[in-house]
Amino acid sequence: MFSPETITAFLDWVQSAGLWGAVLFGLAYIPAAIFFVPASVLTLAAGFVFGVARGTVIVSLGSTAGAAAAFVVARTLGHNWVMDRMARHPRFNVIGSAVESDAFTVVLLTRLSPLFPFNLLNYAFGLSSVPFKTYVLASWLGMLPGALMYIYLGSAAQNVATLLSSEHHRTRGQQVIFALGLVATMAVTTIVTRTARRVLRTIVPLP
Repeated sequence: MFSPETITAFLDWVQSAGLWGAVLFGLAYIPAAIFFVPASVLTLAAGFVFGVARGTVIVSLGSTAGAAAAFVVARTLGHNWVMDRMARHPRFNVIGSAVESDAFTVVLLTRLSPLFPFNLLNYAFGLSSVPFKTYVLASWLGMLPGALMYIYLGSAAQNVATLLSSEHHRTRGQQVIFALGLVATMAVTTIVTRTARRVLRTIVPLP
């Protein structure tokens, strides 16, 4: 586990490195996706370092690249390893048959639904017949709402300590503005995920 000091130093470097720092930050999603590392802290940090607008662009591109990389691993060199890993999660077997009917919709809805972990989905779809381009486009769209919520939360942090602890100290006016924005963001995300889950149940038999 990295210390707050180490994370602070890295984020300071990212900020000072300009474009290359943003590129490296986005590329960090690739090993995270391949090695099953949760990217939530990385996404919070994107909001903290880059703000909502730039952070959304960087996270969107980075997380999509990570998802694409894991997908390719599952279809190429790491196929047997992924097969063994996914055997421990039999509920993902339904994805293979579901994509036969409507690949884009299934990928999009599973990305929007919190029932399916991000990293496992990458490999599950890599083992399925979904076309690569369809997978990438649907994943990009489906990951946006959740990423935006984490980025928005990260943008409110004043330092790395509060970023990691989620204890953000703001003025009363800032608290009101942040609360309104957060409620709106969470409301949209909740509506989208619930709708996705409801529709998904008609396509994939969820637990």
